[in-house]
Amino acid sequence: MHLHHREIGQGTPLVILHGLFGTLDNWQTLARRWADAGHRVISVDLRNHGRSFHTPEHTYELMSDDVLALFDSLQLGPDATLLGHSMGGKVAMRFALDHPEQLARLIVLDIAPRFSDMAHQDEILAGLNAVNLHVLESRQQADEALAVHIPQPGVRQFLLKNLYRQEDNSFAWRQNLSALTQNISSIGAEISGPAPFLKPALFIRGGKSDYVTTEDKLYGIPALFPNSQVETIVDAGHWVHAEKPDEVFELVQAFAKS
Repeated sequence: MHLHHREIGQGTPLVILHGLFGTLDNWQTLARRWADAGHRVISVDLRNHGRSFHTPEHTYELMSDDVLALFDSLQLGPDATLLGHSMGGKVAMRFALDHPEQLARLIVLDIAPRFSDMAHQDEILAGLNAVNLHVLESRQQADEALAVHIPQPGVRQFLLKNLYRQEDNSFAWRQNLSALTQNISSIGAEISGPAPFLKPALFIRGGKSDYVTTEDKLYGIPALFPNSQVETIVDAGHWVHAEKPDEVFELVQAFAKS
């Protein structure tokens, strides 16, 4: 089973991994810009997300293996840059630690390698599981069910991008909701590896986000990624690439060409 992906552009490879409940579609605007700037951009749906395969298991060890299989199938060499946001950032970190020979550099958006308490996802999971797909007749009904648990319209719209109609006109989720619900605690797992990743690494954090703390910047990140730098985009939150795409584009473009 191979990860679903979309490839555009030519040049040095840039592989993009989305976050929890996301898909590769979330990255297409920036992917086109990086492709136009001279990269072969491969946007990926991680397991249990988007159009990739569904399995009951959802661990960083397995997701790192999934990415390795993709690298092998696309014959991506040691000049590749791997970029990941949030959960995808943890996958990217684990892959870099597992397979440093496969990468030239690593880029991580707004996540640290330490354990993350996933309790903040409880309301999102409650909202998603409250949508009764068997009787659902419209996206508006789904939004209303989500709103009981998730008051932020922007978050609901992001989640509703995973809702689609099947051939029989019934609704379904792109993501494997049951597997993600069952494995939510493991999505917060600490990332570790057999040895530090010695190649260049760029961590981009949102100044309004608490996903990467000062302690992470000073101790946690350098312990595993000693050749790393942390850049802060002051007016951005956790969805730094959606809120400040121009700043993220420039940081990634400068680093990927270094």
